[in-house]
Amino acid sequence: QVQLVESGGGLVQAGGSLRLSCAASRSIFGINSMGWYRRAPGKQRELVATLTASGDANYADSVKGRFTISRDNAKNTVYLQMNSLKPEDTAVYYCNAQGILIYWGQGTQVTVSL
Repeated sequence: QVQLVESGGGLVQAGGSLRLSCAASRSIFGINSMGWYRRAPGKQRELVATLTASGDANYADSVKGRFTISRDNAKNTVYLQMNSLKPEDTAVYYCNAQGILIYWGQGTQVTVSL
């Protein structure tokens, strides 16, 4: 199994940047894809970004051009660089690993103030 731990969340002013990290308990080299999802209070979980093992990245329309997903296989870590943050980006962000099974982290809170 894969255990995922997110970090890097916090409070940031609108227009600012934040970098989230997701550390996996074992190598992510063989994982088909890694991703980030988010859930705002009272809303459903939504896809933010995914990254396949071959390096193909996909983003939700709402974050395209602002967020970048990347990975460091040597560190078993996937990142989400978030720039030009908006208040509507406020949510709990969850790391996801897709292989034979799907794994989720516990989430990290991101709050964007006006």
